[in-house]
Amino acid sequence: MSHRSRSFSLTSAHVAQVHRAVEDSGPGPGMKLHTDAEYDDWVARMTKSHPAPGTPTLLFAYGSLIWKPEIGHVGEEIGIARGWHRSFCFRMLRFRGTPEEPGLMMALDRGGQCRGVLYELPNDDLEGQLARLFRREFTYKPPNSMPRWIKVETARGSLPALGFVMNRASPSYAGRLPLEAVAEVLARACGHVGSGAEYLLNTVTHLEARGIRDRNLWRLQALVAECIERSMEQRP
Repeated sequence: MSHRSRSFSLTSAHVAQVHRAVEDSGPGPGMKLHTDAEYDDWVARMTKSHPAPGTPTLLFAYGSLIWKPEIGHVGEEIGIARGWHRSFCFRMLRFRGTPEEPGLMMALDRGGQCRGVLYELPNDDLEGQLARLFRREFTYKPPNSMPRWIKVETARGSLPALGFVMNRASPSYAGRLPLEAVAEVLARACGHVGSGAEYLLNTVTHLEARGIRDRNLWRLQALVAECIERSMEQRP
């Protein structure tokens, strides 16, 4: 579905106000990392449980995998994952937040629907690609965002795809927060890889370029811009 062009409220100038140099504090106390063997187990588990063996492996991208995929793919198309929606629903004490100023990260959480991008992964080195992908998408145990086979509706029918969905059993799960509360966090939090505001701007920009407008994210980017502007006005 196409949308009439509208300008973003959140801009790179806003993002620059949030950015700051932050050292990587590393894993927090008590945090356990996945081992190579555990990542191998995840790869084996997901490849063996493919709902349609012999068909291409599809990856459903809804956030940073759209604007920074870091994986090879041989095709892409737009699809809708029903029963899932984008949500900034887990706390982040590293990467785009710190223990002193925790951030929030986006995942697929239950309910609603989500339009995103389906990537077809090449068959050669599929396990190697999944291994790299899993190391990127989840670090700690238990994982915040877990790989799962989901159904995605496309122009050629309903297809199984690998998606990363929120693990509600994770201690980092924040639940469904009001957009205003999420905006306050994203307008402040920054970690060693960047800020939450930067992540949001990249996501809505690349979704818009593909004709995808997520109503909640569009409202959220306006709220984050307002929060940053208020913060700038209050500075001496």
